[in-house]
Amino acid sequence: MSELTGEVARRRTFAVISHPDAGKSTLTEALALHARMISEAGAIHGKAGRKSTVSDWMELEKARGISVSSTALQFEYDEHTINLVDTPGHADFSEDTYRVLSAVDTAVMLIDAAKGLEPQTLKLFQVCRYRGIPVITVINKWDRPGRSPLELLDEINERIGLLPTPLFWPVGIAGDFRGLLDCTTGEYVRFERTAGGATIAPEEHLDAAAALEREGDAWTEAVEESELLIASGQEHDEARFLAGETSPVIFASAMLNFGVRQILGTLIGDGPAPGPRALQGGGEREIDDPFSAIVFKVQAGMDQAHRDRLAFMRVVSGVFERGMVVTHAQTNKPFTTKYALTVFGRDRTTVERAYPGDVVGLVNAGALAPGHTLYADRPALFEPMPAFAPEHFRVVRVDSASKYKQFRKAIDELDSEGVVQVLRNDIRGDASPVLAAVGPMQFDVVAARMRAEYGVDARFEALPYTLALRTDKDSADELGRQRGVEVFTRSDGALLALISDKWRLQYIERELPGATLEPLVAAGDL
Repeated sequence: MSELTGEVARRRTFAVISHPDAGKSTLTEALALHARMISEAGAIHGKAGRKSTVSDWMELEKARGISVSSTALQFEYDEHTINLVDTPGHADFSEDTYRVLSAVDTAVMLIDAAKGLEPQTLKLFQVCRYRGIPVITVINKWDRPGRSPLELLDEINERIGLLPTPLFWPVGIAGDFRGLLDCTTGEYVRFERTAGGATIAPEEHLDAAAALEREGDAWTEAVEESELLIASGQEHDEARFLAGETSPVIFASAMLNFGVRQILGTLIGDGPAPGPRALQGGGEREIDDPFSAIVFKVQAGMDQAHRDRLAFMRVVSGVFERGMVVTHAQTNKPFTTKYALTVFGRDRTTVERAYPGDVVGLVNAGALAPGHTLYADRPALFEPMPAFAPEHFRVVRVDSASKYKQFRKAIDELDSEGVVQVLRNDIRGDASPVLAAVGPMQFDVVAARMRAEYGVDARFEALPYTLALRTDKDSADELGRQRGVEVFTRSDGALLALISDKWRLQYIERELPGATLEPLVAAGDL
């Protein structure tokens, strides 16, 4: 028990949330650099080119420069084990992001210094608020021209109702990033640039007098602004942070590796260690209960050399030991954990033991899907993850009969991973399933992966539907006879009525007042 308690206390599990192009992948890489997991940042900061970051492994990600999948990275830093779960960097992947956020204890909200709060950041923050996840705010790209720091903090307070409490205040305006004022100690942390930001930026620590002599008015302004915020009640308080009332703020430049050590220090010093998790039907699974875990991500195609499927699970309670036989709660069948890995980009390391908060990849876990529970000894069942209401629909077909078997396999496996929702009915048959997605880029991912992993070139045809509502067997036949409506069965057994638009829905509700048409959870509702 003392070993378990000590290991849990050392763990921090978090995700970075941001709008696309706020620098999330660059920050992920900078964190890995400070943890000595890589010797040099993979980004080449110039027009000659840019390598993909360690967490971006899909060819589509490299081509478009955004993260469209989630990857788990585990590393040691300052005697702590850090589990960083990278989130998709595009709004079209809200479902995947929600699943990731179900597996973390803290979120780092990354904000572009020039753009402030952006739509995707706001949506993701709402998910954090819904799940009770405390948020650390990082104002990124301070090495570039941007807005004033006080203006950015006012925006956070006004738009999301979260009181920002600075821990590290910038010395120098946006575009002239000299260093940070440590609001706790009053000392000056001065950074030195390295070639292309490829290595850890050296730090020099100065007291207030030396900082004033070196930086003059820039230091004086930083001190005055931080004191103004403290006087107005914007001082860090651990209890209010964990309660979701305040957010510690750090200014940084992930590209130059400025402020990255301070982010890690805040995660370790202020971020919560793993705690109990609510069970379906009431009660909680405590960290010292027998082993249990929740699957939050299933991913294939991460390594063409292995051709396997990884189910990422977050350990909730007890100790996981490789090879242990656990129970799959959804089927009540035994599951053997012989092949268990941690993943760093494409690199894999066998896991012999894991503790609450750790993220472990189980190989060839075809029976597992996001939201599933694994447990040992005493049964546990965690709350399932919602399937968000899709807004885009495509029929998918393959022209070559010789590729039909691969086509069916691709559809089934991508469906089980949660890349898209797959809908079927008797009229269209298995040869022409309908793919349903929150955002259209999900179809691009399906096409790219079908081609790269299954050798299938598929054709996609848009359908004229914009709404999906849950229905039942008693209503399905009558709804299916209506113009502008088609009824499908989703792979989880749910009956969905696809409707052309809200005006057609209003007409149907008048004509068929007894029909069951229930809204699904929308990505924007959380």
